[in-house]
Amino acid sequence: MFVEGGWRSPWEPPPRQPRLTQRQERMLVWIIVVNVLLWFMAPIGGATLIQAALAMMR
Repeated sequence: MFVEGGWRSPWEPPPRQPRLTQRQERMLVWIIVVNVLLWFMAPIGGATLIQAALAMMR
């Protein structure tokens, strides 16, 4: 009833691996760099906003 190994198509396309173009690669690098910079800048900016709010309350 069942064949060992199962049914296989007579022609199977090779698996595709998507490639980034040069422009896409540069854009991805820029996005990562900006995110890392914002990652380090956010705590400083957040602390400044908290200090400004505390100064306004006094």
